[in-house]
Amino acid sequence: MFYIESERLKLIPLNLHQLRIYTHSEALAENLGLKAAKVETEPFFQSEFDDALQNHWAPLVEQNPDNYIWYTNWLIVLKEENIAVGGIGVTGLPDENGSCEIGYGMDLNHRGKGYATEALSCLANWAFQNPDLKTIIAHTPIDLLNSQRVLQKAGFQYAKTENELILWELKKDEKSIFID
Repeated sequence: MFYIESERLKLIPLNLHQLRIYTHSEALAENLGLKAAKVETEPFFQSEFDDALQNHWAPLVEQNPDNYIWYTNWLIVLKEENIAVGGIGVTGLPDENGSCEIGYGMDLNHRGKGYATEALSCLANWAFQNPDLKTIIAHTPIDLLNSQRVLQKAGFQYAKTENELILWELKKDEKSIFID
């Protein structure tokens, strides 16, 4: 099983079968050799996740079996406890401008401990190994200050505000490795 890791985390890209059993947390945990634990988040974010699972990750992973890791949700696993504490992923291979978007979500009980920043830095460092990738972008709502702080700690820079969202960028030559 392919995965990447940081000091405290293991990031596991979910294949099509794992995406299909995701809603059955016990089955997914067993498949990955993890302790069963449901990732809990606010209803809005759960709705966004469910939509991405059904309408983005699963179809794109099925269409891109050789590059599925660029289109899937990566499970964020806390190594010490061997449980899932969130998810992260990019929107696909770099586009014609050399960019892709990254997004993440953390379990309510595991926020404020630096895990999101660590996962974000870990996945960004992995993604920048692709020579075509020049910039990783992220969007956050204006009022989501904790998520903005995660991006700032991972080295992302403010780019602009549009439609109630802030656009953040991390350039390949400016990327930072996570420092607690």
